[in-house]
Amino acid sequence: MKHARRAVSLSLVLACVVGTMVVGVLTKSPCASGDWGDLRQYRLLCYTDIVPLRGTEQLAGGRLPYLEPCTPVEGQNCDEYPVLTMYTMRVAGWIAGDSYPLFYWTNAVILLAAAAATAVCLWLLAGRRALWFALAPTLLVYGTVNWDLLAVALATGALVAFADRRDSLAGILLGVGAATKFYPALLLLPLFLQRLQDRQPDRAIRLLWSAAAAWLWINVPFMVAAPGSWWEFFRFNGQRPADWDSLWFIACRAWEGACLATSTINLGAALLFAALFVSLWAWKRDRSPGFPRWTLGLPLLISFLLTNKVYSPQFGLWLLPWLALVLPDLRRFVAFGLADLAVFVTRFWFFGELSGGFGTPQWLFEVAVLIRTAVLVWCLAGWLTRDVEPLALGARGWARARAPVGSHVAAAEAGGLTGTAGASG
Repeated sequence: MKHARRAVSLSLVLACVVGTMVVGVLTKSPCASGDWGDLRQYRLLCYTDIVPLRGTEQLAGGRLPYLEPCTPVEGQNCDEYPVLTMYTMRVAGWIAGDSYPLFYWTNAVILLAAAAATAVCLWLLAGRRALWFALAPTLLVYGTVNWDLLAVALATGALVAFADRRDSLAGILLGVGAATKFYPALLLLPLFLQRLQDRQPDRAIRLLWSAAAAWLWINVPFMVAAPGSWWEFFRFNGQRPADWDSLWFIACRAWEGACLATSTINLGAALLFAALFVSLWAWKRDRSPGFPRWTLGLPLLISFLLTNKVYSPQFGLWLLPWLALVLPDLRRFVAFGLADLAVFVTRFWFFGELSGGFGTPQWLFEVAVLIRTAVLVWCLAGWLTRDVEPLALGARGWARARAPVGSHVAAAEAGGLTGTAGASG
């Protein structure tokens, strides 16, 4: 089969993603010293979790997360991230020693590598649309705010493995991703459903078992050796109140009756998330019964972000690969990037005002959050009404062409028929 030619080269995609990340890293470099007494983190928009968490997570010495206790400090949490994120911090702390700037730059290099890996995976899957990720404003401003790019790279790598019919590898990557951030675990559902749609239940089960085995292999040693410290991530997130960026917080500000207890919000968020996602799934199925089930990853993530009590700024990174793959509408992608950028600017300038310095009013920040919400709803509407290309590597010039995931060919192969995948543009 003659493979389709890519419209852009991988070297161009990598040059763009490196350029975007370098600009983002440099704009946050004024905060790398950890000397934030002049509120520069808000005034210069250089805030990053990386710098303060070196101290909060007590990484200056050789403390092993979970296995060695933290010194209690009022108002600070410790070991509040999943295992692989905590140990990424730990390794960076060993490299940096006593230097805050070196800790920041070490993590920046790690996150740059994760962004590059994500871009390569998207290039394999979506060709020129990898540039959307590489040039996204969300990547520019949030790439080094936290460690989410590690999970994004693993989740996108899982899609490449899944498209290449390597279900065990896809499951392993999602399991490892879930040991970095929670959200890759959510993506097991659409990929599992896709294999059921392909009439390949054995592959669907293999995907789940591989993910569970990878996650347990990483987590069980800490669960056994230090169960209380390991559980801190779940305890912290269960007790965490509604965050500034969430619709729950804005509703509480607008109407006193919406100010609910954290336990009530936890339950309400879970119910709303399930209800919204299932409604979108049913609507899409009624309109297009044979739609590829893997595309449910996009509405799943958007539903989670819209209904959750926390929408940390960098969570927008989760959506970038899915918007490029599932919703190839440049208008929507640009609108999301600009809205995310507006939230970034107004959020941290508002925090500056809250801290007694230069800033913007809270209402302006909340308007930006509501605009981003409207854009995400617009993206959901686009997913409901558009047909989606099959998830395929062969259609993008991959060396080993396979039947595109979600295509009629895949279903035919699952039923024991033969066929070849056609190249798409």
